[in-house]
Amino acid sequence: MSKEIYHNYFFDEPAFNTHDGGYVPLEVADAPEKPLAIPALLKPDKETDTDIWYTVTAQAGETQILPGQKTKTWGYNATILGQTIVYPVGKHIHVALENHLSELTTFHWHGLIVSGPYVDGGCHAPVYPGETKHIDFTLDQPAATTWLHAHPCPSTAEQVWHGLATLVLVKDDHINSLPLPHNYGVDDIPLVLQDRRFHENNQLDYHADYDPDGVQGPTAMINGTVNPVFDVTTQKIRLRILDGANRREWRLHFSDDLKFAQVGGDSSLLPEPVYLDHLMLTCAERAEIVVDFAGYHDGQTVTLFTDDTPIVKFRIHQFAPDNTALPDHLLTIDKPKVDPKTPIRKIVMSGMDESVMMDNKKFSMQRIDATQPVGQAQYWDITNANSPESGMVHPFHVHGTEFLVISRNGQAPYPNEHGFKDTVGVNPGETVRILVRFDLPGVYMYHCHIIEHEDGGMMAQIQTYYPDKPMPKYKLMDMDTLMNAFAKERGIDPKDLWMAGMDSYRKMGMKM
Repeated sequence: MSKEIYHNYFFDEPAFNTHDGGYVPLEVADAPEKPLAIPALLKPDKETDTDIWYTVTAQAGETQILPGQKTKTWGYNATILGQTIVYPVGKHIHVALENHLSELTTFHWHGLIVSGPYVDGGCHAPVYPGETKHIDFTLDQPAATTWLHAHPCPSTAEQVWHGLATLVLVKDDHINSLPLPHNYGVDDIPLVLQDRRFHENNQLDYHADYDPDGVQGPTAMINGTVNPVFDVTTQKIRLRILDGANRREWRLHFSDDLKFAQVGGDSSLLPEPVYLDHLMLTCAERAEIVVDFAGYHDGQTVTLFTDDTPIVKFRIHQFAPDNTALPDHLLTIDKPKVDPKTPIRKIVMSGMDESVMMDNKKFSMQRIDATQPVGQAQYWDITNANSPESGMVHPFHVHGTEFLVISRNGQAPYPNEHGFKDTVGVNPGETVRILVRFDLPGVYMYHCHIIEHEDGGMMAQIQTYYPDKPMPKYKLMDMDTLMNAFAKERGIDPKDLWMAGMDSYRKMGMKM
């Protein structure tokens, strides 16, 4: 039986970022082709049958991205982006978080089900320059491609722009048993999709590029590589794709409209493979796809495009035949049961530019906007109040959990949205219903993942709690303490401090 192949991007075309007033089209950089950088795997400090220890270091460095002068960048255990971290489900994980930067940062585990607000690493968990903090947790979640990025509101966007983002692979016995490509760096390949603008002497200038609707640049940077080429030595490869951009959507397709199978989304495998020749990712979304080059031979090249811009060339070499078939069933999804008496949570994302808000409010670090008992499944209706004619897709992300997409405007979700997710793109004028359950107590943020929008206030906080225990109080960072720390580290008076998002509050007469 032939499989249905989807030929469109699913999302509403009038809302594509190509229609933004500040849209920055991608251009092929005037630079030689280079081998695609494959981040090294981070080696554990120690491992036993039950526990594993890592050290993750945020550090500054210089990276040869373009010809000429090296670019000053930040990374995790690397000069840019970071070494790929692998976390096994079931083992107790210990992580030393080291900050070798000149200013405070946080370590947010995007997609991991860990306790908040401190282990989760949002804005309430600062690690100051020269400081090391220790966290530990045990994962109980499906295998997935997740990621780590800085999250110090309101400087999240700027720190990610400097390079603080890296993949975190969650693995379990089930995914290891499936006939998928598993040889990291050979047929299991990470693709972190980002864009940048390079200024004089190849340097980044976030302030100069700032746009409250999301910073974009004309140069695609894949795993920190410009004009990358990957040498294909196996018939099939698995691409773990992350939209790691501040703002840009990626509308992906191969030359010849080569079809591929999507096998995973943000937070799990899909229940079954979905076959496509076009794939759109909004900010922070991930997709795992399997590409079969059976119809190509040594010496040919297959190109991955976003819209009409080539971003990665796959250079085909001789490979052994591979007749392995993808299973028709990949993962059984256990849908949490909702008590019919549980009210539906209504969340509205509104505005663009400086006017962005969540539920008609801007984010306040010490305000709890909602509560939900641990273990209780609840429907959340996420509405994008932007106009369908002139609005934008807002990617909605929840910390510390995974959710199921139930419907879009009362209709079925997109065909590749039937696994667990932590980020979902919501079209303007649309309401997306998701099914959310938290398994751990804490304080968690939920927000638009256009990073300048979260810095600008399109963000809120939920506290989860055990219903049979008193509601705990957490020490939450306040904005004045955070701003004074940044000003001191930068050697300036707090009144002279500029950070992404501050203008959004000031122009609306609001206090951060």
